[in-house]
Formats: sequence, structure tokens, C-alpha cells
Amino acid sequence: MIVEWNAHIFSPDTQHYPFHPKAAYRPDVSAYPPDPLAAYLQRMADAGIDRAVVVHPEPYGDDHRLILECLEREPERLRGTSLFYPKDPDAPQKLADLVACQPKIIATRFHAHRGKDLYLDSFNDKGVRALWEKAVELGLIVELHIGPNYGAQVAQVLRDMPQTVALIDHLAEPHLGSAVEYADILELGRADAEVYMKLSGLGHFAQDAPLYESAKPFTQRVIEAFGPERMVWGSGAPAIVDAHLSDYGDAERALVKGGNLVRWFA
Repeated sequence: MIVEWNAHIFSPDTQHYPFHPKAAYRPDVSAYPPDPLAAYLQRMADAGIDRAVVVHPEPYGDDHRLILECLEREPERLRGTSLFYPKDPDAPQKLADLVACQPKIIATRFHAHRGKDLYLDSFNDKGVRALWEKAVELGLIVELHIGPNYGAQVAQVLRDMPQTVALIDHLAEPHLGSAVEYADILELGRADAEVYMKLSGLGHFAQDAPLYESAKPFTQRVIEAFGPERMVWGSGAPAIVDAHLSDYGDAERALVKGGNLVRWFA
């Protein structure tokens, strides 16, 4: 089974799906199709993707109306993520209410890297810890869009809450940190908690699309640190997995393409 964890769904209908007042960015949605979910389902069909985890995009903030509609329309093929503001003291309860309303929300996402300080200052902040703890209590994946400079802080939270299931986005944006900081990211592959790394975001620092094979010396080191059983394909074409795990067997590549995520579609 092939599972994609990366797509954002945007609607051109900004009356029904307005951007949040605290939107981190505001994309031009005028060119998006009237039914963006139908367009994404066609992409799944064209690419041979069986299931997908749709990532609730930042411009909608903690307003989840659009992703809830997507999950209601495609309850078998889709799962979704959530986003809340850790500085909001009501965020843990809002997360609990959202999951009670739609249990196909399987993750909540934290953003923290250089140039992205809207959501949190430190993973030691009380609000961050409260929201993370609520996610663990609800059995959700903690999705981490972090840069290398936050690796050490995340490691401390994982030591405090080793029951966490975490997924690190976009190879932890290696271009936004130093080699010394990235060593902390590699160490997360040895954490007592269940930590996955997403093989995605290669186009953020490599130019040779579509497979970005110039990044293989780097991705091979990351895959070695986490192991195929803790890697998740996330963007581009599934063939990226074949290119970057060419030294592994078919069974291991199948884990990365979707096997590691199948349990969340049971």
C-alpha cells in the first residue's frame, strides 16, 4: 500500500473557508479548482497512491472546517492532521474536542524553525508541553515541522514523554541549521520514543527534481540513523523512495512508501 503524508488542501472559496487572522502566510487560491479534494483524489489515482494523510495547512490556523469536510467525504482513504496555537491556553481542550468530533484526525502539528516563531518560542514552554501531553493522551501522532536547532529541545520532551509517537517533517529542514545541530536530529533516531522521519522536502535544498539524487549521501545517513521501519515517504513521487533506498530490499522500501502508516487506517 502506498500512503502519502504531505498534501495541503486549499479552497478558492474564501467565504466558506477564510484564512485565519493569524495566518502564517496567505497563498493565492484563485487558481485552485472549485473542488480541490476531487483534484487531489485524481492526483492519488494518477500516482497510484492508495491512502493519504492530508496536512491541515497553516493559513487556516486552528479553523479545521475544510479538512473536516474532506474527511467526511473520504473516510476510508483519508486521514488528517490538526494545528493549534500552543500559546492559546484552550488549545489542549480544542484538540480533544476536534478528535471527539472527527477521530480520523490522527496527528497535531508543531512548527519551530529559524524564521518561524509564530507558534512557539521553546518546547519547554508550558503551553507547548500541555498541548503535546494532550496529543499523547489522545493517542495522536506528534508531527514536528522543526529545524535542526530544535533537535535538543525535542529530545528532552521525548525523554519526559517516551510514550510519544512523533513524525519529523521534511528531514528536519537541514538547510536551516548547522551540521552540529543536525547531529541532535540524528540522535532522535535512537530515542526511546517512537520517532519517524519523513523523506520529504528534498526540493527545499536540492535542485535535481524529480528524484533529487544529489542528496543521496545525506539521505542515506538519515535513513541509517532511523532505519526503514521509521521512515515515511511524504512528497514528490513514490519513486523517490526507490532512488534513496536503493541499497535496501523491496520489503523495506514498501515500509517507507506506506507500510509504516497502515495501522492508522485500520
